[in-house]
Amino acid sequence: MFNQLGVIGCGLMGGSFALAVKRAGLVKRVIGYSKSPSTTEKAKRLGIIDTAAESALLAVSGSDIVLIAVPVSATEATFKAIRHLVEPGVLLMDVGSTKRDVVDAARRVLKERIGSFVPAHPIAGKEASGIAHADAALYTGRQVILTPLLQTSPELIQKATDVWAAVGAQVLRMTPENHDAAFAAVSHLPHMLAFAYFNAVAGQPAGRDYLSLAGPGFRDFTRIAAGDPEMWRDVLLANREEILKQAMRFRHTLDAMEHVIRNGNPEALEDMIRGASEARAGWHMGAVKPGGGAR
Repeated sequence: MFNQLGVIGCGLMGGSFALAVKRAGLVKRVIGYSKSPSTTEKAKRLGIIDTAAESALLAVSGSDIVLIAVPVSATEATFKAIRHLVEPGVLLMDVGSTKRDVVDAARRVLKERIGSFVPAHPIAGKEASGIAHADAALYTGRQVILTPLLQTSPELIQKATDVWAAVGAQVLRMTPENHDAAFAAVSHLPHMLAFAYFNAVAGQPAGRDYLSLAGPGFRDFTRIAAGDPEMWRDVLLANREEILKQAMRFRHTLDAMEHVIRNGNPEALEDMIRGASEARAGWHMGAVKPGGGAR
């Protein structure tokens, strides 16, 4: 049981975490801060937080667990705003989709206080963002990746593991480097492709007509193109090195498929399609190798 949870960033992720720990009986009180006072007032009105803080620092004051749920580009500034109140024993976590940049910022800013920081990435979300869509069950049955540093307190790593497990998540550990490489492949590149593909269709002279004919396959393929623009801008730039590596792999595969289509080679094309079809049929979401690498 924690006395007080401080949430910095009262959006979908932060608000859902607050509701989840409240429902699990893990915290006595929740204090929240967002740049927009109307957001924290709404969170208070909805019963997601108990008190609205006037600053990120005041959200940390008196809290023994703190969740930073801001865009990854704002993480370093947030660390700077709160570092003086990150005391030993305070569990400090984030929910960023990239980890190397967050860890580097923590090293630069938190310094000797870095032992309190347990970097986290919950693999959860909705198409709709914002505090109004906060959901106590958002993390139930979802994976949460922890990427602790060598300096991170083992006791706080265990506390972080216990908290996420208590709200229904499956907790895994990876290095920040392995995390960013894996999620470039299975999350970040797919989002980039969805954005590019939808823009390519919609930007054609007859794009509006084409979209009017689209069915469930197009809807499913492009669903993630409705993602939050600010968040995905930050993610794609923060993990650009790994994303560009994956984009090159994809481009080589696409080039190979274009080549056999251009040459009218039905056997080679069918082999490529069958390979993908069989691999997809045998894939199970959430499968993880024993070493903690995403599969």
